[in-house]
Amino acid sequence: MIPVLDTDAWVEKLLSTRRSAEGKILAFYEHRMGAICRDPRLLLMPADDHLAHRGDGVFESMKYEGRRLYQLDAHLERIERSARGIHLTSPCTREVMRNIVLEVARAADVDNGCIRILLGRGPGGFGIDPAECPVPSLYVVAYSLSPKPDAWYDKGVTAFRTSIPAKQGYLATIKNANYIPNVLMKLEARERGCDIPVSFDADDHIAEGPTENLCLVDSAGTLVVPEFTNALSGTTIMRVIDMIKGEMPVAFRQVREDELYTAAEVMVLGTTTECVSVVAFEGQPLGGGKPGPVARKFRNLLRKDLVENGVRF
Repeated sequence: MIPVLDTDAWVEKLLSTRRSAEGKILAFYEHRMGAICRDPRLLLMPADDHLAHRGDGVFESMKYEGRRLYQLDAHLERIERSARGIHLTSPCTREVMRNIVLEVARAADVDNGCIRILLGRGPGGFGIDPAECPVPSLYVVAYSLSPKPDAWYDKGVTAFRTSIPAKQGYLATIKNANYIPNVLMKLEARERGCDIPVSFDADDHIAEGPTENLCLVDSAGTLVVPEFTNALSGTTIMRVIDMIKGEMPVAFRQVREDELYTAAEVMVLGTTTECVSVVAFEGQPLGGGKPGPVARKFRNLLRKDLVENGVRF
């Protein structure tokens, strides 16, 4: 027989139960509680929150190093934009959310880490109707950061054409909580022994990786970025583009697979990835089969920018 526990017994059992990510969760905030906690055993989401059982919500991830949060305001702007895309209203203003993020980062009390913001429809039922949820949910979590070593960037990464199609445009451009296609892409990469899966749209144009944007430098020295029609507009790639204005031409357009093989360089950019060269695609070498100078330049710019413009806490 499965025991039926009263409140005190349930809480006692909960506190005695270990969780797999116990060493990774540093601090978290939940809007219903209006407080921050450091005990990972208490990081819980109601099962009837539509964020949990419908994926009805949006999120953002950002990192901090040396107690400097990188691109905080860009991430907050994007989560607002994503929330509007699914007609979801945050339970607080952007300024309040910004303060919550900073407070959670302080409470984590480590120099380097990541922040995840989860904004959901809220608890209220197991149906599909948003009207079940009277109050949106907000969770802000600080967790440990495991940066890649310099040797990883010196080696470069391998990529392949995933069998998982690009998301529909209106979903791809919203950073929503339904990441099943991204998960399947990552599983396929593990099965194939490659680093980066790349999705393609219905017209055979490059879309994105599971958590990264892909771009290339063509033979004329132009940075070519696949259009964000079936991809998320990445905060990292957009920041790089902003920093190289006037130094390097940039073109947003549709890109086919064969252009990768003739490119001077191919790279992927993301929040924790920063910028790394793609040295092979489908087993064929790219850019001479070794990391290129533009990728190194972009990563150096990002590292410098974090130190100079990261939000201190």
